[in-house]
Amino acid sequence: MKLLRVGPPGAERPVLLAPNARYYALDEVAQDINSEFLANGGPEIARLRNVAGELPEVDVRGQRIGPPVARPGAILCIGMNYAAHAAESGAEPPTEPVVFYKAPNTVVGPYDDVYIPRGATRTDWEVELAVVLGATARYLPDPEAARHCIAGYAVSNDLSEREFQLDRSGGQWSKGKSCETFNPLGPWLVTADEVADPQNLALRSWVNGEPRQDSSTKDMIFDVAWLIWHLSQFTVLEAGDVVNTGTPQGVALSGRFPYLQPADVVEVDIEGLGRQRNICLPAPGPGLRDGLLDSSSPRT
Repeated sequence: MKLLRVGPPGAERPVLLAPNARYYALDEVAQDINSEFLANGGPEIARLRNVAGELPEVDVRGQRIGPPVARPGAILCIGMNYAAHAAESGAEPPTEPVVFYKAPNTVVGPYDDVYIPRGATRTDWEVELAVVLGATARYLPDPEAARHCIAGYAVSNDLSEREFQLDRSGGQWSKGKSCETFNPLGPWLVTADEVADPQNLALRSWVNGEPRQDSSTKDMIFDVAWLIWHLSQFTVLEAGDVVNTGTPQGVALSGRFPYLQPADVVEVDIEGLGRQRNICLPAPGPGLRDGLLDSSSPRT
């Protein structure tokens, strides 16, 4: 199933996109697509399958599509998880996953505007497969156990300001990863049972209609299940948390493409999980953020 959230920022309502391409309101059965709902993933999703035809249809045309999960408790990200991307970054492929956190308030909808930070000189795009947790992952015994903790998958864009990340990092990456609007997510949360093989999905990105990234999740150094197992040895992952699993080659950091500028249009796509489209704008002044994020038209 495909789950999404529709409405203005902070007031999204849960919606089901059924196989018949119709949209159904989930207000009667789910308060939101949040940690509480996802923690009951098996029973809740089975219930939705049983009652989908009885739910009221909803017209999403002209409405904003928000991120498919409410604000996560944590966003964990994996750096340089594709060998070709590590090479274009001038690094050897890691033998241990590179892990960093991204602020949860970076999450925005798949068609919302994204902001070029003040003082930014090297803002970059990164199409990534996002894994959304549906159960607590703590000291999991093996990667197979990790598979049972996954609620679903979504398209993620791990936007990065490379100067903040690399030149002004102070030894870690969060400055360049946690800028406002730097994690468009969605349009859907595709439940895990509908993704036959997360290690065989095509990922692509474009800037102003020109191709940038074109790869496959089969080229990951550390696969999805192994990553969730590995992370659970160091931290506790909870339902609703998001893991961004790395980006393939084809980013501006490679030196082959210009960095993002205001008015640029970034699109990212993952096979079967949907496509995003975001317009880049200069970051607004203090107190001007609210109400700006719903300016883009949804593509459903």
